[in-house]
Amino acid sequence: MRHALVLGGARSGKTAFGERLALHSGKRPLYLAMTKALDGDMRERVESHRTGRTGRFATREEPLLLSRALIEAGQEHDAVLVDCLSLWITNLLMANEDVATAVGELCATLMEFHEAKVILISHEVGLGIEPENAMTRTFRDLAGSAHQRLAEVCDDVYFVAAGLPLTMKGAAPT
Repeated sequence: MRHALVLGGARSGKTAFGERLALHSGKRPLYLAMTKALDGDMRERVESHRTGRTGRFATREEPLLLSRALIEAGQEHDAVLVDCLSLWITNLLMANEDVATAVGELCATLMEFHEAKVILISHEVGLGIEPENAMTRTFRDLAGSAHQRLAEVCDDVYFVAAGLPLTMKGAAPT
């Protein structure tokens, strides 16, 4: 099973591209959201996304236990869209979890996971200015390290800008 990592900036079109990959890859896709709707704006965004996926994706929310959620998803779904890893990393940081260990666990899971195609979406945050505070720098560094590790184990890696995917590794999208 070919797994994919899709990177891009905010509002770059990466999620829409990932959704197309998932729908093309399976008949029973799952949208695995890493979100925690902590405020009104986030609740509205979650509801908007959920409404937009009705009839196309089953939806599950799991802010921390990504590897376990993937294993469970493989029992019912043939494609899993994970949106998004940068939010998952934030959730791990806020819960005082070891991000490097969690990313290592995710990499190991992906290498052994063949029940469904996994499409991982994440914000590429390393292209901007140098963050001014330590927490933001830590997040940027952890996200960059996670992306590098996941790019090694994923078969396909894409970068999306202005809604256009650039194939960085593996097969071009069909």
